[in-house]
Amino acid sequence: MRYDRTVHLDTDFATTVSRVRDALAAQGFGILTEIDVAATLKAKLDHDMEDYVILGACNPPLAHRALETDRTIGLLLPCNVVVRRDGDRTAVHALNPGTMVTLTELDALRPVAEEATRRLDAALAALTAADADS
Repeated sequence: MRYDRTVHLDTDFATTVSRVRDALAAQGFGILTEIDVAATLKAKLDHDMEDYVILGACNPPLAHRALETDRTIGLLLPCNVVVRRDGDRTAVHALNPGTMVTLTELDALRPVAEEATRRLDAALAALTAADADS
């Protein structure tokens, strides 16, 4: 099983980040954190890299359900969404929610993972549809 769900878009980086925020919001995910990895590595290590941001996305009802099943599941919640420049395109990566079930072997997490997968896939599909319309 792949641990990521990925789409590649032809839109520029800033536009993609904005669209990712909107697509996730439409599926009930809020952005709690944003880490500009490229800026951090430049500031701390004087290292240049492509545009790369990690968005900490959370769907509170799904997170609550998962945490009620296993308090340590916060380590595996499908919260991180990466937007990065990939050559001439922009990649959007989301953690595959099924990873929670595979790694923990807790079948009680399966319904949460399935719903999170549906919502993340809908967000990614909306991004590719918007990209095709551009």
